[in-house]
Amino acid sequence: MAITTLSNDTLRQHHLLGELTDEQLDKIRKSLRTVHLSDGEHLFEQGQQADRFYQVVSGQIKLYLISLEGSERVIEVMQQEQTFAEAVIFMEERCYPVNAESIGKTELLAFDSETFINILSESKDACFRLLADMSKRLHHRLNEIDYLTLQNATFRLIHYLLQHIPPDHDDNDPVDVTLTTSKSIVASRLSIQPETFSRILKKLGKRELISVKGKVITLVDVKALREYEA
Repeated sequence: MAITTLSNDTLRQHHLLGELTDEQLDKIRKSLRTVHLSDGEHLFEQGQQADRFYQVVSGQIKLYLISLEGSERVIEVMQQEQTFAEAVIFMEERCYPVNAESIGKTELLAFDSETFINILSESKDACFRLLADMSKRLHHRLNEIDYLTLQNATFRLIHYLLQHIPPDHDDNDPVDVTLTTSKSIVASRLSIQPETFSRILKKLGKRELISVKGKVITLVDVKALREYEA
């Protein structure tokens, strides 16, 4: 992506930039840079000095932690147009709290944190927009903690699959859910061991609630899955 070709209207589509003036957007554009990563390449590591936040242009970014036992725990997989690491710019010590690694060939926009902070000091609307976004993310995280700590593995997987159904879908009809990452990453994201993840898929398949073909999981009986979740 050529940064010089990004119009102000395009930049304003970014949820954090929608209220900025043309002059402020010019400052953002001058500080922007693109980052290209190959599959499995690290963007940053936990504890590294954080001077930029990012938006995914194409590809995916896996945010994860390494446990004391050395196992990987996926926190989130960032998809196209999603932003991440912007909250770090408000921390007393600006260090990334997680590791970030590309999944497949990935392109990112990298925003300069210092430039953005200076602009926020000039724009009340931009500050409130950022606060609203962070509040929404916090609410999402609290709900997620409930699912990961209070519900069993089968419930978590079913809930994950149901979240991918289009809002206008008729529950009387089957629907395909295509995993955008490997099953092992999805399992880690849901705090499920890979072997347990596979067993749950087989169990749901035997009950004719789903069918699995590669990365495509067909929800055969959506109504029954919703009842199971409830």
